[in-house]
Amino acid sequence: MKFLLYSLTLLVAHDSKAGDTPVNLVSKEAWVNFEGWFTSGSIAGSASEKKWKWQKPGKLVIHNTDKAAENPKNIVSINDYGDVDLEIEFMIPKASNSGLYFMRRYELQILDSYGKPDKSLSFGDCGGIYQRWDDSKPTNDEKGFEGSAPGTNASAAPGAWQKFQVQFRAPRFDTKGKKTENARFVRVVHNGVTIHEDVEVTGPTRGGHGDNEVAVAPLMIQGNHGPVAIRKMIVKSAQFE
Repeated sequence: MKFLLYSLTLLVAHDSKAGDTPVNLVSKEAWVNFEGWFTSGSIAGSASEKKWKWQKPGKLVIHNTDKAAENPKNIVSINDYGDVDLEIEFMIPKASNSGLYFMRRYELQILDSYGKPDKSLSFGDCGGIYQRWDDSKPTNDEKGFEGSAPGTNASAAPGAWQKFQVQFRAPRFDTKGKKTENARFVRVVHNGVTIHEDVEVTGPTRGGHGDNEVAVAPLMIQGNHGPVAIRKMIVKSAQFE
């Protein structure tokens, strides 16, 4: 994984066009493929089991079912995005697993990694930028490549609300559609701790939607790996140099 060192002056986001305003995606109407997902007024995740403890009626939280047999889907935002500033507050119960996909292609992992030592962290832990995958290679060790572990474990306990603040820069293309610059996680902050800065992603991560790359595409939340709830997801279009 390459790390690009940019001056701080180049990391300041500005609106990509006049009129861009932050949007909160915590509503059923903001997503497609909402099968196996619900809205609640509040929800609590178990600290000892991979399940919800309780839910209360309302529309302040979106979450998937904790019953794998009901086959919850990955939800996809109605709108497309390129460069974004994104803030999400999420919660998972014990041993659960999800992911936040930028442009449906580049995954920031959501996992119960509470208490894991920093020296043992991998791309698969909470806040990790997931690895890429090449099925043409002969062994699994060779098929998986790249990926970036979080710089430190900032995970809260299962059942607690957590926050990611992410500045994501989309790949760049020339007028003929040829990619000229890779996608990049400019900065990722987990529960107030910076865990990534200037991490380049050379292509879609494993589990991403398709092998091609584009200038704009929807966001996606993984729903088929375990229970996850979201009570805030503020997205603002941006433009990073």
